[in-house]
Amino acid sequence: MAGNGALSGAVIAVAGAGGPAGRATLRRLAEAGATVVGADNDPERLAEAVAHARDAAGGATVIGEPVDLLDLDSTKDWAAGIEKEFGHVDGVVHLVGGWRGSETFIKTSLDDWDFLELLLIRTVQHTSLAFSEALQRSERGRYVLISAAGASNPTAGNAAYAAAKAAAEAWTLAMADFFRKAGAGEELTSAATILVVKALVHDAMRAERPNAKFAGFTDVKDLARAIADVWEQPAGEVNGNRLWLTEKP
Repeated sequence: MAGNGALSGAVIAVAGAGGPAGRATLRRLAEAGATVVGADNDPERLAEAVAHARDAAGGATVIGEPVDLLDLDSTKDWAAGIEKEFGHVDGVVHLVGGWRGSETFIKTSLDDWDFLELLLIRTVQHTSLAFSEALQRSERGRYVLISAAGASNPTAGNAAYAAAKAAAEAWTLAMADFFRKAGAGEELTSAATILVVKALVHDAMRAERPNAKFAGFTDVKDLARAIADVWEQPAGEVNGNRLWLTEKP
């Protein structure tokens, strides 16, 4: 199966690859023929996700690298190493997540903002800055941010989370403008896009809460398919756009 799919020959980095969404994404991209390089802050969880993707995709090239995405130099070294080893980088999928909320707006803790600013914004800044030039050089470069509907419709108890997600979206849209301007006068080949979900659900969550409906949630397998589909669409159609996987607020 490896090497024969729609993404045959593509080299894609996945940030936050060790969680359920990362596990599904590694597998889907590998099954589509891509060489996949995952990073996560939990080496053991990352190794399990990489082994799962390799086995499921029939021995595809799936690599896990421990990278401190909160350190710009380390992130740049990761990007440069991938391009040096494989000759090009065709995508970055940003799955680094985290959530903190409060009962009411007044009870919001700014410590939550400090925590979420690092996870949800700083890692986007570092990965985008580290990979942007390589993605621009690619004939099918894509930067894919996973965001939440709450960024467009924040609730009182989710002020810090929604604001962080909104900032990450704005940063990604600025990257899209970089691609647009860099490709001026030519057909666009690189894109930065945002996939919007309400929340994610996976098999373990369903097993823990068998009576829950998870209304409006996106299964991580469906998310992984949507991520792979970004490469199936022309760069000009996805660049700077939000692609909704749940109902718009």
